[in-house]
Amino acid sequence: QVHLVESGGGLVQAGGSLRVSCAASERTFSLYHMGWFRQAPGKEREFVAVIDWRGQATRVADSVKGRFTISRDNGKITIYLQMNALDPEDTAIYYCAADPEYSSVVSGRSKYWGQGTQVTVST
Repeated sequence: QVHLVESGGGLVQAGGSLRVSCAASERTFSLYHMGWFRQAPGKEREFVAVIDWRGQATRVADSVKGRFTISRDNGKITIYLQMNALDPEDTAIYYCAADPEYSSVVSGRSKYWGQGTQVTVST
């Protein structure tokens, strides 16, 4: 059973922008904290951003601070990651995560994960 589905990835030039989305399949997820992780080739998966279930508390990794913004629309049971000023170092598969516990999302121990969407930034 698929719970989280990412979309919006693609190829973009350095300096460009892209927005990826993660849609949840069940209304229950509107009460879950959710976040984004990414994994580049040959590297470990890393935390990118998290948003609490109300959409009032957010946190982003230092590597993307000032460039990436996380948001959510509980009516659509969807979270977004707006990525600006993209750099080739941002090339990775971006994964959506969800969990009832905020700390689990931040630490990468979320109960639910999406399949990922590829983001490629060209020079």
